[in-house]
Amino acid sequence: MGVARASYWSLRPYPIADSATRLSVSYHRAFVTAGCLISYGIDQSDPYRRAAGYVDRILKGEKPADLPIQAPTKYDLVINLKTAKDRDEV
Repeated sequence: MGVARASYWSLRPYPIADSATRLSVSYHRAFVTAGCLISYGIDQSDPYRRAAGYVDRILKGEKPADLPIQAPTKYDLVINLKTAKDRDEV
């Protein structure tokens, strides 16, 4: 079982996912598309949507130092059923 978390592999998931020892858990849904069993992490588009609110507040005159730091609120759990069936885990 492997766990991917390095940013290098988030850009290049296919060589690892196609290897003989497939990854089991990842933080990014691209790994599941490439053959990983499960991914659990933040919704990758949510921070970009929420950044628009920050830009709006800054353009209206608020100081960036006064803006609160926000934690992710949306998470994705993605399961690759094809890989699970191939491994007899379903």
